[in-house]
Amino acid sequence: MGDPMTVPVREQLERIRTGTEEVLPEEELVRKLERSAASGTPLRIKMGFDPSAPDIHLGHAVGLRKLRTFQELGHFVVLIVGDYTGMVGDPTGRSATRPKLSLEQVRENAQTYLRQLFKVVDEARSEVRWNGEWFSKMSFMEIMELASRFTVARMLERDDFEKRYRANQPISIHEFFYPIMQGYDSVAVRADVELGGKEQKFNLLMGRTLQEAHGQEPQVIVTTPILEGLDGVQRMSKSTGNYIGVDEAPREMFGKVMSLPDTMIERYVLLATDADAGERHAVHERLAGGENPRNVKADLARRIVALYHSPEAAVQASGEFDRMFRQGAAPDEMPEVTVRADGTGAGLLRALSEAGLVSSNGEARRLIRHRAVRLDGERVTDELLQLAPRPEPYQVQVGKRSWARIRVHLEGVE
Repeated sequence: MGDPMTVPVREQLERIRTGTEEVLPEEELVRKLERSAASGTPLRIKMGFDPSAPDIHLGHAVGLRKLRTFQELGHFVVLIVGDYTGMVGDPTGRSATRPKLSLEQVRENAQTYLRQLFKVVDEARSEVRWNGEWFSKMSFMEIMELASRFTVARMLERDDFEKRYRANQPISIHEFFYPIMQGYDSVAVRADVELGGKEQKFNLLMGRTLQEAHGQEPQVIVTTPILEGLDGVQRMSKSTGNYIGVDEAPREMFGKVMSLPDTMIERYVLLATDADAGERHAVHERLAGGENPRNVKADLARRIVALYHSPEAAVQASGEFDRMFRQGAAPDEMPEVTVRADGTGAGLLRALSEAGLVSSNGEARRLIRHRAVRLDGERVTDELLQLAPRPEPYQVQVGKRSWARIRVHLEGVE
C-alpha cells in the first residue's frame, strides 16, 4: 500500500481517473490530494451499499476496485452498510416503488456481502459503519430539518422520479428520503470523496449539499461506469442471469468469462482487473494485430479467477476448460446429489431442479427443447423422461458449464 506523502499527486489523479465516468469537481480533488500529501493525512473515501441481496458480482466490483486504488495510494475507505437506507430501498432507476426489506433481512445479507467485498477491498485500511448508528437516534424534528433543505422541484430533477411523475405513476414520500439519507451519511462520517455508479450521481450530490449545510468541506464525487453482463449489452444483473459472481467456483467463473463477446475483452480488462496502462495497451495491440481473441480472453479469464481465488485455481480452471471444450471431457469434480424415486423412477425435470442445475421445471423444459441437456453423454429430447434407480449415478450436463452426478434412490431399497 502507498503513502499519500510519497505518491505524486499527478500520478494519484491519473490512477483515480482511469476507468471512472466522472470526477466532480476535479479541481477540488486536486486540492484535497495536495493537502493530504502535505500533511500525510489520508483522505476518507466513502462508499455505501444496501445489501438488498446477499451476493455481489463483477459489476458491483467496478466501484470496489476503485476503492482499492485509493487504498493503494495511501487513503482510507469508509464503508457504509445501509441497514436503514436498505429498509427504504434505493429508488434509482425504478419505475415503481421498491419493496422494503426488514432489518433482519438487511443484516443477514450484509454479512455475506462484506465477506465477498473484502475479496477486493483491503479490510485493514477500511472502516465499516452501519447508518443505523445515527438514523436510529434521530428525533422527528431533526429529520424534518434535513428534509427542509430540499424542495420537491429538486427531487423531481432526478430522472426516474421525473419519468414516474409525468407518467402518473405513484411516488411514495419515503422514497424522497433515500437520497437525503445517503447524503447525510457523508456528513456523519465526514467523507472527503464518495464513490458510486454513474446512476447514483443525484444521490452523491446530496451529500455535498448537506455537508455544506453542516459546515463541512463538501465531498468530491467519483462515479464509475456500468459494466455490461455476459451478453455484452445489458447491465450485469443476477436477476437476469447475466452476471459473473465474485463467489462463483473457479471453473464457472472461467467459463463465463470465455463466453463474453470478443468486443467486451478490453472493457473487462479495464473495469474488472487490476491491469495497468501498459498491460491494457498490450491487450489492445494483440487484438489489433489479429491474434485470436480466444487466446486473449483466456488470459483475461485466468486473471479474473486469480483475483478472486488464486493463481493455482486459475491454472486448474483453464486446464479443465480446455479438456471440457476441446476434448469434450467432463470435469474432474462435480457435485453429487441423491433424489428419491416416485414409484419406479424419478422425473428428469425434478431431478435437474433438486440437483440445482435449473431454477424451475419451466427452465428445464426450455433447455431440453433447445437440446442443452445431456444424460450420460447423450442429448435428451423427452421432457417426461424418468430416471430408473441403478447402482451408479447418472452424469448430467446442462449447457456448457453445469454438471452433476444424480443418484436415484428407490424408497426402501438400499
